[in-house]
Amino acid sequence: MSEAVLTPQSLLCMPDQDYMNAQQQAFFKGVLEQIKVETQQQIEVIKQDIASADCGTDELDRALAEEENRQRMRLAERQYLLLRKIDKALARIAQGTYGYCEVTGDAIGLQRLLLRPTAELCAEEKMRQEHLERNFAQRHL
Repeated sequence: MSEAVLTPQSLLCMPDQDYMNAQQQAFFKGVLEQIKVETQQQIEVIKQDIASADCGTDELDRALAEEENRQRMRLAERQYLLLRKIDKALARIAQGTYGYCEVTGDAIGLQRLLLRPTAELCAEEKMRQEHLERNFAQRHL
């Protein structure tokens, strides 16, 4: 007998005491692995776009092509950062710490993980850190 495939809706209907059970971990591992594949594909497309970019002979065309390549490079950099976050999240699943705040140890929560599968902090801790960052920035303006 095979187990039913979890959907986001069925995941949210599970009792609180089932938080980060084997089924939920497998669900998020699948989500993260899918995002990883998609991200790697996007990086390959960006690399191909950069490699095939035509600079043209006109000075204006070259400037435009260089700016487009800079934008592609920034996008690729963001995608590489996402890949690192995905790998860290997959490592946390393997270690059994996925779904728990790295600072407080509290549950991050299924809804937050569905929206941001790479989340390392619970919403309260994330808000606290953002508040501290804003206060620090305001004092140093």
